[in-house]
Amino acid sequence: MKPTVALIYDFDGTLSPKNMQEFGFIEAIGKNTEDFWMKTQNLSKQNDASGVLCYMYYMLQTAKANDISLKRESFKKFGAKVELYKGVKEWFSLINEYGNSIGLTIKHYINSSGLKEMIEGTTIAHEFENIYACSYLYDVDGIAYWPAVAVDYTTKTQFIFKINKGISEVADNKRINDFTPESARPVPFSRMIYFGDGETDIPCMKLVKLNGGHSIAVYRNDDKKSLAQKLIDEDRVNFACEADYSKDSDIYSTVKKVLNKIKSDWEIEQIEARKQVKSI
Repeated sequence: MKPTVALIYDFDGTLSPKNMQEFGFIEAIGKNTEDFWMKTQNLSKQNDASGVLCYMYYMLQTAKANDISLKRESFKKFGAKVELYKGVKEWFSLINEYGNSIGLTIKHYINSSGLKEMIEGTTIAHEFENIYACSYLYDVDGIAYWPAVAVDYTTKTQFIFKINKGISEVADNKRINDFTPESARPVPFSRMIYFGDGETDIPCMKLVKLNGGHSIAVYRNDDKKSLAQKLIDEDRVNFACEADYSKDSDIYSTVKKVLNKIKSDWEIEQIEARKQVKSI
């Protein structure tokens, strides 16, 4: 039996250098990046409302005003324009191959406040066991009209528990609250690695770390590097690595070492589970 390890990623700023809306969508609605996010932030502040719900609402309103299709396929087309950090496209096969070479099954998950429909349009969408992210409801004509799932920094934590218990459905609120012995859970916290870049990832990174897993703060510039160091100093993450996922990168070397530790810990657990005191 090969133990399963879950690699869980935020998306914007973690696998991609910018927010996904900034790769085509904002330009298509005739806005600049600063104006778009300022409008959503003002909408949130003025109404004391969720920032995530406000950006989802503003996307719908501005798309309608600019006669942009609101069908799922249209969102996916914008997702196809999303740029990725160096090495991301090759990362999954590299890690899968290494995991397999030491006797581990690797599964990848997205846990993001971005749009699931856009992530589904990226070149790496097929790499993920599940994509937990914001999404829309669609009417009979296939037009987006209302948020179906809104994921902010606290609701992200629920998906860690869903992965832990092997629950793929967002709408399943029963099994997530049912008692399941830790030994019966498909992916223990100790076999999770969480990748995030910012403050919205802190609850998940801390949750995974506190329960024996490993969290990695990803950065690409001095500003994010300062935040990553702050998270290290505050004991919220285990490691901080530059956003370079190529084979000769720090993050690849770090994850390989973590996978080695996970495999060794699992082997020790198997020995202890079989151990019996012999009668004299």
